[in-house]
Amino acid sequence: MKVLFRREPGTPLTAEELVELRALEGRSIDTSDIPELPADAWRHAVRGRFYRPVKQAVSLRLDADVIAWLKKDGQGYQTRANQMLRERMLKDLEGR
Repeated sequence: MKVLFRREPGTPLTAEELVELRALEGRSIDTSDIPELPADAWRHAVRGRFYRPVKQAVSLRLDADVIAWLKKDGQGYQTRANQMLRERMLKDLEGR
């Protein structure tokens, strides 16, 4: 059975989820049947290589000068805008 679950960024955990996490806290995981990897196995690993956040198309009205500034470096202005918003979002979430 495959279970999929998505949580919007910044969504707080429910009381039930917190209870489940507390129940798991301190439990050990038996890894005796999993072979250890050599130290250099992670040498070329890249964090987030296969992770792609779910994208949602939106219509957003921005000032013309802001759009011009975003577009000045060429293609990828939407990605740059998303990155700026993500950095601001994460900074805001840290402050809570």
